[in-house]
Amino acid sequence: MNLFVFGMGYSGLASARALRARHPSSAIAGTSRTSEGAQALTRQGFTGHVFSGESPGETLGEDLRAATHTVLSIAPGPAGDPALLHHRAELDAAQDLEWLCYYSTIGVYGDHGGDWIDETAPLRATSERNRRRIAAEAEWRGYALERGVPLCILRLAGIYGPGRSAFEKIASGTAHRIVKPEQVFNRIHVEDIARVSALAAEARLAGTYNLADDLPAPPQDVVACAAELAGVAPPPEIPFETADLTPMQRSFYADNKRVSNAGIKDRLAIALLHPDYRQGLAAIHSGG
Repeated sequence: MNLFVFGMGYSGLASARALRARHPSSAIAGTSRTSEGAQALTRQGFTGHVFSGESPGETLGEDLRAATHTVLSIAPGPAGDPALLHHRAELDAAQDLEWLCYYSTIGVYGDHGGDWIDETAPLRATSERNRRRIAAEAEWRGYALERGVPLCILRLAGIYGPGRSAFEKIASGTAHRIVKPEQVFNRIHVEDIARVSALAAEARLAGTYNLADDLPAPPQDVVACAAELAGVAPPPEIPFETADLTPMQRSFYADNKRVSNAGIKDRLAIALLHPDYRQGLAAIHSGG
């Protein structure tokens, strides 16, 4: 198995590590936006390449052409998906390509009034960034069909894990408990993204699947749980109407839905490693 990851950041790197743990002899290469990031990947035993998404990566061609499995973890821009825009020729030349995986987002569903939804729900993206995701999904479906290669689209919920959780916000004093009645968010632990990606790669899984945990929850409850585990007082609750939020932060509250993960769990016959935020935060706090 030769894996190439476009965007070997937080989730892409975790997935590469998970696949390497299961297949130690695999060749794994990926991209970072900066030379420092690419060098860090190489120090960890991967082959790192620089790809900003704005222009072609100068060194990645050979590894991409050798790929059997490719994970795509870069947000699309106004012109479309950067990997297809700048490196379609190298993908076309990857004669042994067996599987593609695109990391999308549950943001493509938009607002569903707090109802439970699955992969059949209509796409009602409320922001330009999520409308671009819908377009990118379509681009990759078209490419996969043209190539005759299975494509797995994973629509990811809000990602958290070690180094990127409510604990860091509490420690830095930037955690807030903003309360909007009936509002819930969906989230997924990075270790579950990594495990699902590795299993899907092995199975050459095709289709579109949500990847969220079992318990959509109000954001203020997550902060309160982390504060309790850290042994500190939680920040005070702030009504959404008076909260000092950036336009980007406020836009997240426009979408309210409960996202079912039954599809991916049934297809891979698995339970999640971290089925809810309480267990996920407890594992982070204990170092597990």
